[in-house]
This record gives sequence, C-alpha cells and structure tokens, in this order.
Amino acid sequence: MFSVELGIDLGATEQELARWFLAATLFGTRIPASVAMRTFAVLDEAGVTLAGARHAEWNALVDLLDTGGYTRYDYRTATRLQELSEVVDARYGGQVGAIGRRARTAVELEAALDALPGWGPVTVGVFLRELRGVWVLADPPLGRLAAMAGRHLHILGPGAELSRLRTVSAAAGIDLRDLECALVRLSLAHHRRWTDCPGGLHCWLLAGRDPVAS
Repeated sequence: MFSVELGIDLGATEQELARWFLAATLFGTRIPASVAMRTFAVLDEAGVTLAGARHAEWNALVDLLDTGGYTRYDYRTATRLQELSEVVDARYGGQVGAIGRRARTAVELEAALDALPGWGPVTVGVFLRELRGVWVLADPPLGRLAAMAGRHLHILGPGAELSRLRTVSAAAGIDLRDLECALVRLSLAHHRRWTDCPGGLHCWLLAGRDPVAS
C-alpha cells in the first residue's frame, strides 16, 4: 500500500490517520504518484501536519511543495492545505477520525469527504481505499485504474469486480488493499507507453479495446 510505503500506520493513532489524509490530498491531483510521495516526505520531514497547516507561512508551504516536485500545483495546493486545516478544525474539531465516526452510511461518509475543499471522487477513492478494514464504512468501488489492470490480467471479468478481487486476494492470502494498489501501479507504470506493457501483443489496450468498457 502507498500508506505503508510512506511509513504510515493507519490503524495506530489519529496522528497517523491525519498523515494519510495529507498524503491522499497530494495523490488526488493529476500528478505522478512518485512526485506525490516525494512531496509528502518533504512536508512530513519539515513537520507540516494537517492541524498545523493553517498556521504555516503560505510561502513556506509553496517552497516545500516545490522541493518535492509539486511545482505545477504549488500555489493552489498550499492554499488548499490551509483551507483543509481550517475546515477539519471547524467541522470535526481537528480530528480526521471524526469524519468516519459521524457518518452513518458509506454514502454519507463519501459525501462528507467530497465536500472538503479541493477533494473529489478521485481523492475520496484514494483515501478510503487504504482504510478498508480500518473504518467500517470505508469500502469504495474498485477504482478505474485497478479495474483496467485487473481486466488486462484476466483476473476480473464483467460485473462484481470488487467482489471478485476480494475472492482472489483471499485465495492468494494477500491483503485486498495491497492487491488493489499493485493493480493501480501496473496501470500507471505500463500503460503510459504501450511498448512497456508486460502483456505484449496480448494486451487488450494494444488491441485497441478498453478492458474496462469491454
């Protein structure tokens, strides 16, 4: 999982959950995962937290984002981090965990997250994907990239994709979150340039068909 690779223990403390919240905010932008991870590491090492972001110097946040390689969205993201800090403090007493505790249904949980400044379906999906088994209501649909890679590998077929992937992960003794993350990485790594695909000529995408739509 991305959270594990970043040294975040989601089942530990509120502070760890807030670190993942910050990381997910970075992952939610159209930017390479490696850049988001590097930028999170820079912010984390500098002691930037969700709670403290609203008190941080805006220019200092921009500089840290630039150091991590987040240059294309540095101004916008610095502002977003400060707005998120303010909103989470005002609505949830500064506790990210309160978002999960207050929601009564999965739909309500996703709506609460989607209502946060700068968050949308992609960020919500990234955040909740790795909280499966940690938050009772965290069980989002399989993301597009994971579904595409699963179809590509013939692990998944039409319909019931998440249920099927859950069965596969259980049979293989693999955490569902790890398997889904691996599929996301496959899509990101091997379908930017078709010649990199390990599926070669058997790749459904090389044949001009989107396995998600098939």
